[in-house]
This record gives sequence, structure tokens and C-alpha cells, in this order.
Amino acid sequence: MTDINIMILSSGRRVELLNCFKNARDKLGISGNIICCDASNDAPTLVFADKKYRVPRILEANYIDKIIEICNIENINLIVPTIDTELKILAKNKTTIENSTNAKVLISSLDTIKICNDKILSAKFFCDNGFLVPKTLSVSDIERKNYQLPLFIKPKNGSSSINAFKVNTDKELEFFYEYIDEPIVQECVKGVEYTVDVFLDFDSNIISCVPRQRLATRSGEVLKGKIDLNEYIINDVKRLMEKLKPIGHITVQGFLTDKNEFKYIEINPRFGGGAPMSIKAGANSPEYLYRLLLGEDLKNIKVQVENNIVFSRFDDSVRVL
Repeated sequence: MTDINIMILSSGRRVELLNCFKNARDKLGISGNIICCDASNDAPTLVFADKKYRVPRILEANYIDKIIEICNIENINLIVPTIDTELKILAKNKTTIENSTNAKVLISSLDTIKICNDKILSAKFFCDNGFLVPKTLSVSDIERKNYQLPLFIKPKNGSSSINAFKVNTDKELEFFYEYIDEPIVQECVKGVEYTVDVFLDFDSNIISCVPRQRLATRSGEVLKGKIDLNEYIINDVKRLMEKLKPIGHITVQGFLTDKNEFKYIEINPRFGGGAPMSIKAGANSPEYLYRLLLGEDLKNIKVQVENNIVFSRFDDSVRVL
């Protein structure tokens, strides 16, 4: 039996994702631990993890050193990030971590992370490569009121829909433009909102691509979703991945308009909060990661995803202290 140890960073409330990794491990008959790390002592995942560590906050000077220390203590094989704020520092230190441990870091290149983390750079990347996006307003457009309401405003480096607002009046636009740090203002797209879960191997080969409708959300995270294997969206997102060349589990967000056009909003180069929906539908990215670590070639693997199924997520309580 093979030992494979996986570290989940900033694990927080990601109990569902943790259990997906446990299920994949058990399905394949692999031994090894899933270690959860968080800056808080009371993160729910720490209750369910095989082992747990409290780590410094991401911007503290000894963060990377602590990650390396834990990797060597626990013989970690794969490091899995889960939040946007840790992506850039992990990408910058990927070589250092991998040269100092036996672990691979599930992180795309620094250039790719920079594009994904900055909404302005993302919009430019979409446009430059022939993908549809909501129209982005310039400072001049706003000053001359060269726009049509409603609009949508958000921070260019935002996450989890924090400080993201629909703007219905000129007065709201004026207020939020001053209130939000480094805002990006775009047309408010009408249509069906989708998240697309894509998994790519360590060489950026696409293994699975699963669109799902976002039927209900809370604080930017999906509460209810429907698997919808729309061929147009799948083909367009695959074309995007071939241009961007990320690795690992990627979540792409956009809207399918009434003109059957897919307009891209953002890319999150990590596991999204709703990723377990696609995993449970058949695109089992944790299993794919275990198989890759075992040395398997997944390019010809048959991915069977159940279409038109609906998932609804719920909260649970667990004693942490």
C-alpha cells in the first residue's frame, strides 16, 4: 500500500473538500494522511483532518518556512491551496518549497496567478485572446457618464464577492467608486450565471471540464447548483485553458446570455467552494491528483459526469474547543 500525504492550506470550513480527498484516498486503497493547516485554532476542518497544524498568517515572514517545516515532518507529497490570498506567495516560492521538501505545490505559474488575481488583467487577457467579457468602463467613461445603468463594481483584486455591488444609480456609482479600493466597473450582464470546474494535470493537459449553473449563492459562495454539460461552454472554456495553461483544479465564472454568448467574469486558479458538486457528479479531481502522484497518465482517462443533477449545500455545527 502506498503512502501519499496531502496538505490542505487555509483549510477553514472546507470540510466537504477534505472529505472528498478522504473518499478518493479510500477508494484507491491508498494510505497516508490528510493534514489541514490554518491560522486559526478553531477552524472546523481541524476537527476532521488526520493531523492538524496551526500556521502563521499568510503575510507573516515565517509563513513559507513553517510550511516547509511541516512538509518535512509529515513527508507531504502535495500542497493544496484554497484561498486567493495565498496563491501569489506560493507561486513565488514554489521552487524553494519543492527543492526543500518532497512535496509538489498545486499552483499555476506566477504569471498565470497574476492574471487571475487581478480582475483588470483578467479582462484584458480575455479580450486579447478573443473571449467575451462584460464591457469595462474607463475613468473617462465614468467622468463623462458614458454608460448605461445598471453597472457592476468590484475591487480589482477582490475575492468571495467582498465589496462587489450592483449599481443602479449615478449616486451609488459615485459612492462605491470612492468607497472601494482600486475598483473595476463593468456592465451588468443579464443571463444565467455559471461556474465551470476544470481539472488540468501538472503539464496543463485538460482532464475534465464541468459547467454548473449557480442557482443560489451566499457571500459569493454557491449554495445550490445544477450540473449542465453545455457543449458550447465546455468548448469555449477548454479553449481558454489552452491559452492560459494553468494546473490543478480551476474555477471559471461567467454568464450565458440570452444571445447564447458566454461572457467571462473571473478565473480562480484553485478549488472553489462549490467544487465538491462537480467532484460528486463524476469529475473527481482529488482522485485524479492521487493518480498523478502515483505516476499515472490521465490524458486518456474516461470521465463520466452525471448531467442535470442538482446539489444543495448546508451548514453543520461541530465542537472545536
